[in-house]
Amino acid sequence: MAELITRKENAIGWVIFSNPTKFNALTYDMWTALPGVIATYDADPEVRLIAFTGDGEKSFVSGSDISQFETSRGDASGQATYEQAVVAALEAPRLCGKPTLAKIRGVCMGGGMGLAAACDVRIAAMNATFCMPASRRGLGYNFPGIQRLVHLIGAAHASDIFFSARKFVAAEALAMGFVNRVVDAADLDREFMEYCTLISENAPLTIAAAKFSISQSILEVGKRDLGQIARKISSCFTSADYQEGQRAFLEKRKPNFQGR
Repeated sequence: MAELITRKENAIGWVIFSNPTKFNALTYDMWTALPGVIATYDADPEVRLIAFTGDGEKSFVSGSDISQFETSRGDASGQATYEQAVVAALEAPRLCGKPTLAKIRGVCMGGGMGLAAACDVRIAAMNATFCMPASRRGLGYNFPGIQRLVHLIGAAHASDIFFSARKFVAAEALAMGFVNRVVDAADLDREFMEYCTLISENAPLTIAAAKFSISQSILEVGKRDLGQIARKISSCFTSADYQEGQRAFLEKRKPNFQGR
């Protein structure tokens, strides 16, 4: 059964892409469900960050479920509807106020790369393999996805992986800046959880302000919401967490941030 599996673990809201017989390829229903799942976690005060991963050991996400294309993307109307769902799903991690992290092992192709690129941080196992196969499928890749990759890895690397549709390994993904870290496959679960814990213990308002400022920084100058940036930064200094951070520093203890 193809589905999004969700669970809360400590301060982490997990989204697990599950379609293991097809290397976790995403169906149309999975694409359409993703924004709602992210919005639910974003509104949950118990969740400090959202983590995405694939079901099993073989794949993160291998892309969209091609078996649906003939029926769901068989004409212009169907293609437009499907593409709208994909674009909305890939915008959702960026638009939510909490950090989004991708834990990548095995296959990460097409829409899987798009999903990973939409996250704030990507940590990959050494055995992860990457590919952007659109040019071997005859697909037109959506512009927001192209733009996101160009911002992330630069025009030269984006041109390379789209034009060639070649496979490449985690070490090269790290070198081009697609992933933040590469770890041994046996250590991925532990190191990913340690990193999530590090984030979850930090001040949520500070992180939210930083995430918003980072997302605004890549927009054209005239499109940046400077007022909202200023309000988010100001809210940090007027928060109880700011006072807690100062006390914890002076008392030489770990702060206990509440997100307010």
